[in-house]
Amino acid sequence: MKTEYIIPLLFSGTLALAGCGSSDDSEVVDTTDDSDSSVDIEDDDVVDVDTSYFDLASLDSIEVVECTLSNNESSTCYQITVKGFPADRSEIGPFCPEVITATAEDAGKWFDDGVLYDLTGEFIANLDEFYNDNNWLLYDEESGEVNITDTQTSCEAAAVVDVAEEYHNYCVQCDLDYYSDVEGEGIYSTYLIPTTPVVRDSAGDIDGENVGVAFNGVNLAAAAPAEVILSAYTIAAFDDCVGHVNPVAGYHYHGANHGDGDCPAIAFESDGHGGAFAYAMDGFVIYSMLDEEGNEATDLDECRGHTDDVRGYHYHSAGPGENAFIGCFTGETASADDDNEMDERPGR
Repeated sequence: MKTEYIIPLLFSGTLALAGCGSSDDSEVVDTTDDSDSSVDIEDDDVVDVDTSYFDLASLDSIEVVECTLSNNESSTCYQITVKGFPADRSEIGPFCPEVITATAEDAGKWFDDGVLYDLTGEFIANLDEFYNDNNWLLYDEESGEVNITDTQTSCEAAAVVDVAEEYHNYCVQCDLDYYSDVEGEGIYSTYLIPTTPVVRDSAGDIDGENVGVAFNGVNLAAAAPAEVILSAYTIAAFDDCVGHVNPVAGYHYHGANHGDGDCPAIAFESDGHGGAFAYAMDGFVIYSMLDEEGNEATDLDECRGHTDDVRGYHYHSAGPGENAFIGCFTGETASADDDNEMDERPGR
């Protein structure tokens, strides 16, 4: 029987629980207009994908292949294989605090209802009050040590949908070394991105799919099922870059923190516009939520996209604690043709 992991969803494509930075700047102003889901973008506003954005250190290979778009039309795509470790960082973590006296410097992040929290020892010790549920107890009351999944066996046991009773009340973290074949690299992953975005007639749901890939080689995962995680009295810790590890996708993001953590790294545009950091799976660029002066665009559509004369149509990411990057796909996504199937193994 195939094991059904929740942290692969949590960590690779369906969990987005924590971020970094202070909670003061974590809430996203709703700038979308849900009254009309139709897409109206001029041809001149569609910009070809530019693979030079990717950090060369993050890449295993890039090639142009035949592909089929979500509208069943044939097209060409970039088949991009990344190494799965953030090329703009030397290490990941920390995630879970080891003891209830641990400070923010020694631990990662957690979120609730769009607000980001430092996953300090004090936060762990007060989860029963935070969630108004006396069943929370993630630490040993005598020693003050936090219950952490510190082995591959415990990590994977606490990452399934039906968590065994023995792994309730754990702070869940996985070590990338469990799954990396090469030191300093993660799990290799391959993405198909249309060489030129094709605008949909109406916006497309993300529905648990990968949202995109950052230029530093890290997956942008879909939203996470927080209620499932919390139902087992577990906390799936994130690091300050709103990333964590699972057995399938390796290290991946559930939010973009361009505040305290600058994750992924960005450079603001020359006109002060937010910095580009990823391609969505439909081929449109994702920029940081805020511009250089700390302002958010006020004309974003339901997918968190808009058009300007310099960049054409593009997205702006949601806040790091919002359990999302974008709201939907404006463009068609792609799948491999039968005669050009991708290697879908979780690693090499």
